[in-house]
Amino acid sequence: MQLKRLALVVLAIQAVTLTAWAHHSHGNYEMTEYIELDGTVTDLYFINPHAWLYMEVEEESGETVTWAMEAAGASTLTRGGIAEDELEPGDRIHVRCHALRDGSPGCLLGFVTTPDGVEKEWD
Repeated sequence: MQLKRLALVVLAIQAVTLTAWAHHSHGNYEMTEYIELDGTVTDLYFINPHAWLYMEVEEESGETVTWAMEAAGASTLTRGGIAEDELEPGDRIHVRCHALRDGSPGCLLGFVTTPDGVEKEWD
């Protein structure tokens, strides 16, 4: 009976672990290199499980494109020393992030350099 119970516990742990691992896959991002962008913050959603930063970036053509950037969750960012009010709409920032593989304007946020010149990790 204890062997069956142990087997059931092991299977339950595996199921939870695999689900969590799959959820945190970054397969849709190009993880082997960073791109760098300068732009203006339009929105910041400081939420769990992932915070989202939106930024307007001026392309070489002169067209302005809004980029969506996925970050760690609010609780992880807070533990890392990032305050919810650290960025506000209108702030000019520099980011290093992993671009989406499909070429659309989005990325997995790596590092943000704030208007005061401080770089912090956001993932």
